[in-house]
Amino acid sequence: MAADNAVARLAQDRVDHRFKALPPDAEGTTVEALAAERRSLFDGGFTTPVLALSAEAVEHNLALMERYSERHGLVFAPHGKTSMAPQLFERQLAHGAWGITVAVPAQVRVCRAFGMRRIFLANELVDAAALRWIAGELDADPDFRLICYVDSPRGVELMDQALTEAGAARRLDVVIELGAGDGARTGVRTEAECAALADAVAATATLRLVGVAGYEGEVPAADGETVRAWLRRLTALAVEFDKAGRFAGLDEIVVSAGGSAWFDAVADVFAELPELSAPALKVLRSGAYVSHDDGRYRTVTPFNRVPEEGALHAAFRLWAQVVSRPEPGQAFANAGKRDAAYDLDLPEPQVVRSARDGSRRPATGIEVTALSDQHGWLRVADGVELEVGDWIGMGLSHPCTSFDKWQMIPLVEADGTVVDYVRTFF
Repeated sequence: MAADNAVARLAQDRVDHRFKALPPDAEGTTVEALAAERRSLFDGGFTTPVLALSAEAVEHNLALMERYSERHGLVFAPHGKTSMAPQLFERQLAHGAWGITVAVPAQVRVCRAFGMRRIFLANELVDAAALRWIAGELDADPDFRLICYVDSPRGVELMDQALTEAGAARRLDVVIELGAGDGARTGVRTEAECAALADAVAATATLRLVGVAGYEGEVPAADGETVRAWLRRLTALAVEFDKAGRFAGLDEIVVSAGGSAWFDAVADVFAELPELSAPALKVLRSGAYVSHDDGRYRTVTPFNRVPEEGALHAAFRLWAQVVSRPEPGQAFANAGKRDAAYDLDLPEPQVVRSARDGSRRPATGIEVTALSDQHGWLRVADGVELEVGDWIGMGLSHPCTSFDKWQMIPLVEADGTVVDYVRTFF
């Protein structure tokens, strides 16, 4: 199963009505041929609204996190749920990623369809049908490795039952998920419960305990102190398990954490991890970096705290057109909830492109106040020039709920030239 071949075949897909905003006159053209035309996003036949990814920003972000991971001795398995874009997975792997993280079985299937050989499933897997399929994948491909969470004795029981019934020849690698505290999301709450769960795993013939993991972003009232305190609990758990011989015979011991808001804390605390009986595989799973954003992650990125490490660049820009100016101070754009992330912040108008002459100006004095399904509500300050037909370029907040609204996203250079198309699978 070759990732490059499967990804390359995406270029032979045909452009049609499935992919909103792509040029109607390109109907039936292959994606590869359309990309070779290097059309302009603005006068190359694209319809609005259209979401664009900055080619320069994506490449910058990929390279920055590659350097960051290497500098801090981290193994990078970026969360694929952010983009669900195998073309971006391939580029992440080319930039040094160890593997891809996902959250649910359907995402594992996408990764396998495109040749991913190392997958970290950051969830407890109790779906019997999915476990049967994964057992088959593991047995058929000795180079395939999947690691998943366990966080309950009942979960271990269900996993063992399904894998036994499937006749699994290989044990499934699991890590115990340490919860981030009372009131947090998933994960075992106490170290004593973690030990009991490790015993339950050891009692099976289908599971192999390979480490510990968790998600520091769910620490209640998270700040630098509380996040680092929880991370030290996680690394201490790994040390105690190792002393107890729970990792005997392993070639490496997995210790994993890392969302997109606290990976600096992960790097700091993982650097303190003492030598274990086998090399530690320190897996960082941050995923939002690939596109970054102009909202939530612009605010919380660790690079704000460590600017000497670099800075991520926002790669998304949603272009919509003004379709109505019904009264002074009010305008409507033709992009709404079906097109833009809105769960964390509303889109941020950044630039206006004149429909008359193509000139650009800052979107000063224009604000998105609400979104309907297919309309953006714009408040326009007195004296601000804005007319029907003008294009508005908007920054978005939250990459995960931006990618999932688009099946094909133009990759655009700074001058507006579309150089490729990124396919997503949600």
